[in-house]
Amino acid sequence: MTKQIKYNWASLGTGVIANELAQALEALGGKLYSVANRTYDKGVTFADQYGIEKVYEEIDQVFEDPEVDIIYISTPHNTHINYLRKALAAGKHVLCEKSITLNSEELAEAIQLAEENHVKLAEAMTIFHMPIYRRLSEIVESGKLGPLKVIQMNFGSYKEYDMTNRFFNRNLAGGALLDIGVYALSFVRWFMTSQPTEMVSQVKLAPTGVDEQAGILLTNAEGEMATVTLSLHAKQPKRGTIAYDKGYIEIYEYPRGQKAVITYTEDGSQEVIEVGETAKALQYEVLDMEAAVSGQENHLYLNYSQDVMELMTRLRKDWGLVYLEEE
Repeated sequence: MTKQIKYNWASLGTGVIANELAQALEALGGKLYSVANRTYDKGVTFADQYGIEKVYEEIDQVFEDPEVDIIYISTPHNTHINYLRKALAAGKHVLCEKSITLNSEELAEAIQLAEENHVKLAEAMTIFHMPIYRRLSEIVESGKLGPLKVIQMNFGSYKEYDMTNRFFNRNLAGGALLDIGVYALSFVRWFMTSQPTEMVSQVKLAPTGVDEQAGILLTNAEGEMATVTLSLHAKQPKRGTIAYDKGYIEIYEYPRGQKAVITYTEDGSQEVIEVGETAKALQYEVLDMEAAVSGQENHLYLNYSQDVMELMTRLRKDWGLVYLEEE
């Protein structure tokens, strides 16, 4: 196998995503250089599993390590900004799990730090990296589907109705929007010509005060519309439908999509588009990050992350949903 990894990656966190990252690097002929975790023992167990040579006794040591090039942050999203401040100030490139921050103010601060320290910052949003989306953009840009009319998004999880778990816990910045809504809104932003300017929504709050269900309607200057339906305690298909003048595109399991079906309006004929592999989602993120760091090409779409964060910040303001870190 050819080694496609050029940089030293450190994982901040040892959860599900950190495991996927370690496996992605291995599949690309590399491996994680080091791991940092709040609990040292968990870091050691993780390192043993993947043959990682370096485990930091204190989490902050990862920022001081001169050998580390890129840090992947996969801790709970209410902790991101503190780690981003330290990593970026230390001159480290950062790929940060979604949602990249809690709000637009935090993200603006992180972007400024990245610019001041001449490093790359990106959100690990699969939609911006899965090959299927770049292929669909090419098809849309060819004009064969005509102008965009409306997008319809669903994402529903069935999380245990336990108010102490991270999905419903306000102390851990829980709620549907930052956990799953970020995927639906990133999808909408990918296909819309410009950022939505008008937005109305309805929300059902869980007993803890976080958003359990929401319906969101968005419109931009071009008159393109989108509807987003989110739920944390009602299963829905992860489905995206993008309707154009001359046909519509359907994608199932869209966060890591690999297959889309285009149905043409005129004759009802269908075209199946299959590009990339769901299982390689983190490999695509890693390769895009390395390409940006090496100065080849930048496919990080941080501008879209900014747009999505602005929408989520506005929505939570409308709902009166404030996290502890924002009080």
